[in-house]
Amino acid sequence: MKKTTLALGLALALSAPSVFAATQPVAPQPAPDANHGQTQKKAVDLNAVEVSTTLDQSRNALSPETGSSQYVMTQHAIQKLPLGDATPVNQVLLQAPGVVKDSYGGLHVRGDHGNLQYRINGVIIPESISGFGQTLDTRIIHTVKLLDGALPAQYGERTAAVVDITTKNGHSLGNGGSVGVTGGSFGTINPNASVWGSSGRWSFFGTANYLQSDVGIENPTSSRKPIHDHTNQVKGFGDLSYLVNDHTRVSFMFGVTNNRFQIPNNPDQQPAFQYMNQTAFNSADLNERQNETTRFGVLSLQGQLGKTDYQVSLGQRYSSLDFMPDRIGDLMFNGVSSAIDRSNRASTLQADFSTPLNDTNTLRYGLYGSFERALSTNNAYVFPADANGNQTSTTPINIFDGNRIIAKTWAAYVQDEWSIGDKWTVNYGLRGDKYQAFRTESQLSPRLGVVYQATDNTTVHAGYARYFTPPATELISTDNIAKFAGTTNALDGANGNDTPLSQRSDYFDLGVQQNIGNNLTLGLDAYYRKVRRLQDEGQFGAALVYSTFNYAKGRVHGVEFTANYASGPLSAYFNLALSRAMGERVITSQYNFAPEDLAYVADHYIHLDHDQKLASSGGVSYDFGDATSVGANYILGSGLRKDGSVPNGASLPYYFQLNLSVSHDFTFADTGKLHTQLAVINALDRTYELRDGSGIGVGAPQFGPRRGLYLTVQKHF
Repeated sequence: MKKTTLALGLALALSAPSVFAATQPVAPQPAPDANHGQTQKKAVDLNAVEVSTTLDQSRNALSPETGSSQYVMTQHAIQKLPLGDATPVNQVLLQAPGVVKDSYGGLHVRGDHGNLQYRINGVIIPESISGFGQTLDTRIIHTVKLLDGALPAQYGERTAAVVDITTKNGHSLGNGGSVGVTGGSFGTINPNASVWGSSGRWSFFGTANYLQSDVGIENPTSSRKPIHDHTNQVKGFGDLSYLVNDHTRVSFMFGVTNNRFQIPNNPDQQPAFQYMNQTAFNSADLNERQNETTRFGVLSLQGQLGKTDYQVSLGQRYSSLDFMPDRIGDLMFNGVSSAIDRSNRASTLQADFSTPLNDTNTLRYGLYGSFERALSTNNAYVFPADANGNQTSTTPINIFDGNRIIAKTWAAYVQDEWSIGDKWTVNYGLRGDKYQAFRTESQLSPRLGVVYQATDNTTVHAGYARYFTPPATELISTDNIAKFAGTTNALDGANGNDTPLSQRSDYFDLGVQQNIGNNLTLGLDAYYRKVRRLQDEGQFGAALVYSTFNYAKGRVHGVEFTANYASGPLSAYFNLALSRAMGERVITSQYNFAPEDLAYVADHYIHLDHDQKLASSGGVSYDFGDATSVGANYILGSGLRKDGSVPNGASLPYYFQLNLSVSHDFTFADTGKLHTQLAVINALDRTYELRDGSGIGVGAPQFGPRRGLYLTVQKHF
């Protein structure tokens, strides 16, 4: 794991001595064979590997990082984490600086709520309704980069950070596969299987896994085992590619996820409403459930045409969420029981090009388009109520509502990377975005990144970016508000503006990296973001799905420190981030808020609910020879926000989570190596609260994981 400020792009990270640094794939060498035909075939295979590697480098050249900051994690580094390849993607990203943990698997990077962009092999994968980080399987990753700061013009839409994943592939891995299982505490069992290989100009990689656990969502109480929290999850991913010739490759990648959750219960709650003749209901017996599905597929043409590198991709992503309430229980506790179905289908076109103009200038340009169709239905039961919200009947009534949203996005960019002598690199460009849904919004966004190689060991970078962020499509329409008038689900601010707005911001970033000897690298990075129409998200109902709203303005700033050490068998890393994220005056979706909160926020800056003053992560690993390794990592935070004397006016207590691991490879004469890894998550069994149920847009309390013991057994073949 390593944070770098980029003067030399990815090459800087590739040259680092740490076990966490990325490594180039090594082509498998064919063994001598007396059969002439077989020798010819292996020569073809070797040529295919070389061509594939060249095209990988060509694809990487399409994506500059000049002026931004990146944090690189390799497959080898991920395997050093306590759960290894079984670590969820969001937990992998938590090891990067400035990444804050939230409930429901959520992440916040540099004070943003979500706003993450996921790219796989250079292709944007549109976000899904639920947290997309839980859609991907860590086992697909060869390397993953977290890019943040002032990004070049190529990156738009979701700009808090770019999660750029390069997948494993058959040409670099050779022919083989892997099967294994991770199991342990809380009824966890996670079998997995992967296969990869190549034949001539064909290459393939595929992986699938199944997870079941009795802790699917954060526990709303501090108890060791939550009530009604079982989950079943299936994930699959495949990548098939064909080398048309030495300069052209066609590939198709796809992914599928089916996740099933029970919603955990909070016992000893008292009903607020009466249902028919029933006045009592045990909250521990509630039976709420949520199902989430995501499917995506991308067809790409990538290669070199003369001096120009290019990649053109057509993709589609379908995502759905179904929340199934406990009809009677939800009515008695919340006054509303809503069966919510949401689906979203996005079709995309992406084209990126890179042309060297001369020895010092490289021109990059491209376009992106997205057509998104979102459907939402809400089949609700509520009680009639008077003007004060008091229940006037114990017999519920049914209200059905649905809406459809069509969203279109177009973007184009052009930028020039200019090398000035041996010490200066400048990347300047312009991006244009146009978004059409409830209204048409657009913006021209200049970008500038500068890197100065002060000495062989010191690199300074600075950048400016203007960002345009369209809203997510999950929202509540005015029809919903009007239909619930006079019921126990009536909304206070019924006359509020229901149309979310695109966020516009100016981002400034300045950083320095210092190498001390061959083993230690230090980094310091500061940023400031001035925002208009600041987007935030909140959970305003029982379903675990967020709705978008806007503050009129916001300001976000912070500083990050990183250290990376590697010497022989010892590797260690440390990250520390300080940040502050504030917003003033809610200007959209006001009906979701209490009138007194709206009145205060109207002329006061408040902390955003996901603001956390301090976040830190770190880890250490030591190898005893080639077969045994021990390691530890941690996360620490000063606590997310909760209500105090004013909205979001206080923070939850500090939390600390320590994870430990030991791994060993057993070697057997007949079957070869067997990898085993034992992990202890939250080894100190510290009880800590991520949310207490208060704060703007916070739906319920959630606690971090309790101590768990997990064993992984994995066999490669």
